Amino acid sequence: MSFNLFPEIQADLKQVETELEKHVYTDHPTLTAASGHLLHAGGKRLRPAFVLLAGKFYEYSLERLLPLAVALELLHMATLVHDDVIDESDTRRGIPTVRAQWGNRVSVHAGDHLFARSLLLVARLNNPVISRVMAKTCVEMCAGEIQQMVSAFDADQNFRDYLYRIKRKTALLIAASCQLGAIAAGAGAGIVRALKWYGYYLGMAFQITDDILDMEADMVELGKPVGSDLRQGIMTLPIIVALHRTADPSLSELVVKREKSEEEVREAIRLIRDTGSIEASHRVARLYLVKAKQELERLPAIPTRYNLALIAEFVGQRTY
Repeated sequence: MSFNLFPEIQADLKQVETELEKHVYTDHPTLTAASGHLLHAGGKRLRPAFVLLAGKFYEYSLERLLPLAVALELLHMATLVHDDVIDESDTRRGIPTVRAQWGNRVSVHAGDHLFARSLLLVARLNNPVISRVMAKTCVEMCAGEIQQMVSAFDADQNFRDYLYRIKRKTALLIAASCQLGAIAAGAGAGIVRALKWYGYYLGMAFQITDDILDMEADMVELGKPVGSDLRQGIMTLPIIVALHRTADPSLSELVVKREKSEEEVREAIRLIRDTGSIEASHRVARLYLVKAKQELERLPAIPTRYNLALIAEFVGQRTY
């Protein structure tokens, strides 16, 4: 997802990028290099974009929205750095992870540094509502990550278990980005609520699509090895649906196997695809996108609303 998907805030997103560069800098060269590594790898910048777009629905002020946009991206980056340590990932976005470059100890401190920088920016806003939403979101995200970790390689999971995890893993932070952007702009309760739920439904669809791509995307375009969820024992929607649809015990045996060869990963993906679970998962993602677009109908009919609808369309069709 590039800046051309956000034409009305393109210049302001460049300002976000400049501010991110400032906030990853420290007096320690190693910490600066490690903290800035993921930033320089690029990224979709979804969360700051949603902060800015949500701000368009009332009194748009880049000066007021910029610290919040940067804080949310720093928080997101911190979670990615920590995730790569937990998952023992060597690549992200097609380049070596912080963990691969500097090891686990530096990675943990780099993630902590990014998180602390995010807290500093939020504190400067001096808005207890924003601080409360951010804190609650962080607590829920941790709960989701722990649940994902303890349930790894457990094939006895259902749709509700999956929704619990992806809500906390992805959807809540996107929802908070939309909600807080509107709050920072001074929007009324109705607008704030509609944007929050738009972000939530979009975030759910985004993660489902991400999990589908892990089964069928091009490795170069995706920026990480295909089948990485299978290797880590993460029960995504395509896997859960496939397990419930097939009577073939070989799929369950492959899914719960902790050390899989590349051939076994490919075989598991083939078995999953053969059940039609990819198409079923796409249908669930589309249902969430329909809900997201319905929330947009509650918002003023300004160009930004149309832009948010286009983003929902993109999420349903993306290949990376």
